[in-house]
Amino acid sequence: MPDAQFSVARLADVYDPLDPDRSDLDAYAAMVREHGARSVLDVGCGTGTFACLLAQRGTEVTGVDPAGASLDVARRKPGAERVAWVHGDATALPPDLEVDLAVMTANVAQVFLTDEAWAETLRCVHAALRPGGLLVFETRVPARQGWEDWVPERSRSVADIDGVGRVETWHELLRVDLPYVTFRANVLFRSDGALLTSESTLRFRERAELEESLGSAGFVVEEVRDAPDRPGREWVFVARRGAPTLAP
Repeated sequence: MPDAQFSVARLADVYDPLDPDRSDLDAYAAMVREHGARSVLDVGCGTGTFACLLAQRGTEVTGVDPAGASLDVARRKPGAERVAWVHGDATALPPDLEVDLAVMTANVAQVFLTDEAWAETLRCVHAALRPGGLLVFETRVPARQGWEDWVPERSRSVADIDGVGRVETWHELLRVDLPYVTFRANVLFRSDGALLTSESTLRFRERAELEESLGSAGFVVEEVRDAPDRPGREWVFVARRGAPTLAP
């Protein structure tokens, strides 16, 4: 079940204006060019910023997300008509899909809380990649304890949004029970005083755990990069789909 900030229409509509700086996507766009990928799968595409960016540059893009409200926003963006949108999780992907590169931006990899959910997602992505295709994703480094910033005094901000008015946001840290961290996002619409909240739980996996899970799913980790916009705080995994195992 998607979190409210992605699945409630009023929250999805302000998601992009509240986070207008998407320079974090530059590194992913560069990797698409670096590897000459002509087709890309965007897992957890959300409001479609990256998918539409690639589509406008001529890349064949499939975007999948379980939050219908976010996909509604995505479909209104320039270039959206060139993207194949899939409402659901990775298990909903077309069985004949074959792409050069798959991405999970914005720490999407951390929303899969159980080993089973993560393994199933990796299995589906593996099936959607051509032989030798790449999976690229980012995830926060647990030792950096990024959740310490998810408190009102460090997260409060105010934005004036056209057609919406002034919107105030802040986070509250609810539980730290590693590898799980739970927090609440608060969005206050000053125009009518409506306070909408969204509770989220993320899993902070260690590097060795991620490498093992990728290997079990048939991937070969080629490198683990430092996130250029958040040095030392996030890993960017680059993993290649291994050759299919042939039965004896």
